[in-house]
Order: sequence, then structure tokens, then C-alpha cells
Amino acid sequence: MIPDRTTAPFDGVYAATLTPLLANGSLDDALLYRHFRDMAAVDGIVGVLCNGHAGENFTLSREEKRRVVEIAAEAIGDKSIIVAGVNAEESREAARHAMDAQAAGADAVLVFPPFSWALSLDDDMAVAHHQAIAEATDIPLMLYQAGVHTGSLAYPPAVLERLVEIASVVAIKEGSWETSAYEANRRLVKRVAPHVAVMASGDEHLLSCFVLGSEGSLVSLAVLMPEVIVALDRAVRASDLVAARQLHDRIYPLAKAVYGVAPGGHATARLKTCMRLLGRWPSDRMRPPIGPLGEAEVAMLADALRLAGLAD
Repeated sequence: MIPDRTTAPFDGVYAATLTPLLANGSLDDALLYRHFRDMAAVDGIVGVLCNGHAGENFTLSREEKRRVVEIAAEAIGDKSIIVAGVNAEESREAARHAMDAQAAGADAVLVFPPFSWALSLDDDMAVAHHQAIAEATDIPLMLYQAGVHTGSLAYPPAVLERLVEIASVVAIKEGSWETSAYEANRRLVKRVAPHVAVMASGDEHLLSCFVLGSEGSLVSLAVLMPEVIVALDRAVRASDLVAARQLHDRIYPLAKAVYGVAPGGHATARLKTCMRLLGRWPSDRMRPPIGPLGEAEVAMLADALRLAGLAD
């Protein structure tokens, strides 16, 4: 669906979708199609972020990433906004992935900082990477602000200011995972580029971020409890903090179980296991080197699902 870009075109709550796999490790096209349809059917979910971190972008081939977007377009392209993650180490390759996403039916691409930047990054590199993608496509770009504990993956204010000034940038998935950093970055963006939507994405901190101000959220916990995430956003916008706190009390234990327990790299596996525990997916298969979760971790997730009111 091509958004109307005249007024706040990308605002709203998005589900950051997962990528189901068959027994041989290939994409489960049919289940992925149904996954997109299920998310789009929820009142208040305006679109999906596919090929994000939760969608295992970094384990998929270029062809598979394009196929994921194609399936999204087939499933929901006529009624929902499709944002495709772009995660490649080399700028020309990232630009090619963005062109693939646009050709396959994406309405915007979310550019993730390459993982190698955690080891070494200068300010000009970050800007040049995004500019290369912007110059190769005419699709809107979203930025990803990484967590405060990810080193140079998290853009400092001077870099963030330069990035939001790129003409095709329309939004930022703000994943600082720390409320004061979120507020500082939001204030910077709204001062420099007020048209750029700032979307909260720290699942444990959605309440505080929504209260500080947000144009929406691109969040993977929405695959498990989309109605609750939407209700939280609406409660805050209605200044109903009693309802908002009650909803946060349901979200927080599950968010902590998925994202707040070491190792953090198990987050996607935990989301898939929750889908299996809830009977929504037959399998929680991941690609190597991440294998099945241990019994204790699965039990922890089952308890969190009960606390969230999603399971008996």
C-alpha cells in the first residue's frame, strides 16, 4: 500500500514480523503469508516491518529477503504498509537490497547499521552508507537507532542530526532501550527534522516512551500481543494513564522474558518459541548456530505468557 505522504504517512503501530522455517531450514512461504495476514487483521496495526532483526535478516540470503517482501506484498500489500529491513555490511550491497525491496513491493526500507560498525565507525561512514541507499532508490528510508550499550552502532547526536537531514528519511525506529536517551534523541530529531516520525521500539519501555511522545512503534512483541500494544498506544494518547499502567503490567514481564534475559541473541528464538507455545506456529526452528532453547528457558517463557494473560 502506497501511503499518502501529505500528512504523517508512516505514523502508527507496526508488527516487526518473524520468519518461519520448514524442517529443511527454508522459508515456510505459506505460514509466512498467514503471519502477515494475521498481523494486518488486527485493528490498529498499520503495517509490518519484515526482514528486521526479529525476522532474522542477517541469516537470510539476498534472494530470501526479496521473497519475504514479495510474500508480504501478496498477503497485505493492498491494505497495509510494508517496511523492509536492509542489513548489509557493504554500502553498494545494501543499496541493491533496498532496490530489491522496492521492486518486491515495500513502501519503505529500514536501514540497520552493519554489525561491523560495532568494531569501528566514523561519522562520515554512517552518513555515506545511508546516502548510497538514498541515491540508488526513490523509496522512503527509516533509520535505526541502536541501544545505548551497543557501542558505535548507536549514532551519537551529531551523526543522527546529519542522518535525519537526508531528504528521503521519513522515520526512525528509536531503539536506545533507555528512556533518557530516547527523549534526547526525540528532541533532537524534532528540532532538526520535525517531519521525521520517531517510533518507540524498546518493548520494556513502551509506556514511558509513549508518554514522552511517539509517532508509533515498530516492535516485535506485537507479533505476540498486538491488541495490547495498540491499546497501550491509544490509552496514552487518550491520557488514560490508569489503563496504560494496567496494560504495561501485562507487557513488561513478557518483554523482560524475551529481551531482558541473557543472552540477548536468543530474543528471536524466544519469540518463535512463544508462537509455538501459544499454538500459533507448529515449529520454533532457527538457523544455526542458534539451536532449540533449553527446558528452563521455555518454562520461563510459558510463565511470562501466563502473566501477560495470553495463556492459561
